[in-house]
Amino acid sequence: MRFGISRRPISAALAATLVVASLAGCTTSPAEGGSGTDRAARSSDAPARQPSPGTPGAGASGGAPESGSDRHEQGTRGHATSEGDSAAPGGKGAPQAQGDGSPTAAGNSSAKVVPTDTFRPSKPAGKTYVWEDNAEVSHLFFHSLIVNPRVAFNDPQSGNGYLDYMITIDEFRRILDQVYQKGYVLVSPHQLARVTASGAVKPRKLRVPRGKKPLVLSVDDVSYYQYMKGDGFASKLIVGPDGGVENEYTDPITKAKSTGAYDVMPIVDEFVAKHPDFAPYGYKGVIALTGYNGVLGYRSSPSVYKKGRRLNAAIDNATRVANALKSEGWQFASHSWGHINFTTSSLTRIKTDTQRWKDDVEPIIGPTDLLIYPFGADIAGIEHYSGAKYDYLKAQGFNFYFNVDGSTTHWGQFGKGYLREARINVDGISLHAAVNGRKVLGAFFDAAKVIDPLRPKAIEGKK
Repeated sequence: MRFGISRRPISAALAATLVVASLAGCTTSPAEGGSGTDRAARSSDAPARQPSPGTPGAGASGGAPESGSDRHEQGTRGHATSEGDSAAPGGKGAPQAQGDGSPTAAGNSSAKVVPTDTFRPSKPAGKTYVWEDNAEVSHLFFHSLIVNPRVAFNDPQSGNGYLDYMITIDEFRRILDQVYQKGYVLVSPHQLARVTASGAVKPRKLRVPRGKKPLVLSVDDVSYYQYMKGDGFASKLIVGPDGGVENEYTDPITKAKSTGAYDVMPIVDEFVAKHPDFAPYGYKGVIALTGYNGVLGYRSSPSVYKKGRRLNAAIDNATRVANALKSEGWQFASHSWGHINFTTSSLTRIKTDTQRWKDDVEPIIGPTDLLIYPFGADIAGIEHYSGAKYDYLKAQGFNFYFNVDGSTTHWGQFGKGYLREARINVDGISLHAAVNGRKVLGAFFDAAKVIDPLRPKAIEGKK
């Protein structure tokens, strides 16, 4: 099986909009001290640091990982191995004065739609058993899906990043089917632990159908950032005529607009409608949101876009979509406002960013106690949480914390006031590692059988 990740040198323009994320390539932003950026791609213009020998995330021998793929997949229970939260100013990823909710001088009316959550868990059919250890529940995560691989993979600015950190719709559908066939069922992080009145976090009794294994699914950066426009991705989420959530998509060649299932959420919704036993309690997954470019495809951030009717409409529309997603079993997490690196950021910066997120995003989705670290950049290694950063985040209401570790099928840690869980990145890098012998993803699906034939075949996988 042949599989390729492009090794083309990137342009100066891309260097201004891409940063290296050595843990799980995500988007960074014009946060305090940072700037608008694109998906991370490996480049001599922005080299990543490798983990120090003996630290969490080092290779199996205790030294640095052997390859770039390993560097991005391993070592994310502990500190991030790359700065990753600033880049050259401007570029394709910076917010622009256009699109839904963009700056406008029109009007001063207030947004009126409020967050609601009408979801009620269902009960699984048939007999169940109690999962033995809630710190050993696997967690897969994705980014927004590529609708048109020919356009995305050949984009002169961002193609390398898309190859490394995104997968296509066809790949995701094949993965979903294989995960289901292997007996996994979707659960919520809140089924793993409960929070007491004093703020302590205790394991819950997690019951799953007999013969099944629990799995948490999450999706990062569901903002449909402006840098992605015209690159073969959906442009936003909308509420369809039946009240369900679907995508709006504009063909980058013909400019024809269509609606349908073009990203993780509506595709999972469709899959569960056909296979309700895949979500025995009705929970689907967790959506991790930044705020610097709005949310869910709407330019909804008051701290970025000018107040007025257009901004209010963007906030209202985003809130309607968020409410519809929650009603279908989706939950939301903070991914920070500006996609900052929590490992390297000062406490002052974390406080500023968190307040921006609460000002711009929380009014749309409602409160959440889930924090998904950008880059997987945790505030501690494998030791239990303590210190000023944790104390602040806990005081802000966060009880569940998620880093990244693609070297194991599961990892979790219960502390006095938190549950910490590692997520496994499913992207071009991890698929390439899998077809070259990395066994972690094999617990969920056969990478060789899911790879989209439209991926460039620049690198031949080991037989």
